[in-house]
Amino acid sequence: MRSTPMVTLHVALASAVLSAGSPVAPGLQADLSFFITSAGPGNGAALGGLEGADKHCATLAEAAGVRGKTWRAYLSQQAIAGKPAVNARDRIGTGPWKNAKGVVVAASVDDLHSDNNKLSKDHSLTEKGAVVNGRGDTPNTHDILTGSTLDGRVQAGDGDSTCSNWTSSAATGSALLGHHDRQGGGANPTSWNSAHASRGCGQDNLRATGGAGLFYCFAV
Repeated sequence: MRSTPMVTLHVALASAVLSAGSPVAPGLQADLSFFITSAGPGNGAALGGLEGADKHCATLAEAAGVRGKTWRAYLSQQAIAGKPAVNARDRIGTGPWKNAKGVVVAASVDDLHSDNNKLSKDHSLTEKGAVVNGRGDTPNTHDILTGSTLDGRVQAGDGDSTCSNWTSSAATGSALLGHHDRQGGGANPTSWNSAHASRGCGQDNLRATGGAGLFYCFAV
C-alpha cells in the first residue's frame, strides 16, 4: 500500500523528535549555565565530595533537558585527608552564566564576586526555573552550601568549613553557607556565598538553620 503524503509527514516528524532526544523543558533556556539545585542528595552535606556534587549538578541539568555541558558545583575543598585545597571560584569556568530564564547573572568570575552580579532570590533559580524559598517562606531554604569565603576561596586555618570536604552528614562539623536571597543573619547576611557557618553537617542540622543541602551549579 502506498503511503499518503499525510502518513509520510507523520513518520518524518516522529523521526525528527526521536533524533532530537528529550526536549528542553518548556520555558527553560537551552543555554542554561547556572542554577541552584532543586534538591540536594538528601544526606546533609555528604555530597560524595566534589565529584559527587558535580555529578549531581549534571544529573539535574540532564533531567531538565539540558545536555552536552560540563557542570561544576560551586564548592571549595580543604587541604585535609590527602586532598589538595581547591577554591570554588577556580573550578566553574570563566562565564558568562545565564539562569533558566536567560538572565546573565554574572559576566565573569570577577563579576560574580563583585557587587555587580545579579544573584538574588528572583534570579538564582533552580535548573527547572523555579524560585527557591527564602527568608519569610515556609520552609526557609536560603542557606546554600559553598565552603567558601566572600571572594570564592577556601577558608584558611584548620577549622572545618566544608563538612569534611563534603563527605560528612554528622551533627558535628560545619560548612560555610551563602544566602541566595541576600538577607538574613550571620557575619555577612547579604552574601550569596559566605553569610555564616552551619551548625552541623546533617540534613536536620542544615534544615534547622534555614537550609536543605542545596548548592550552586555552573557550566564550565
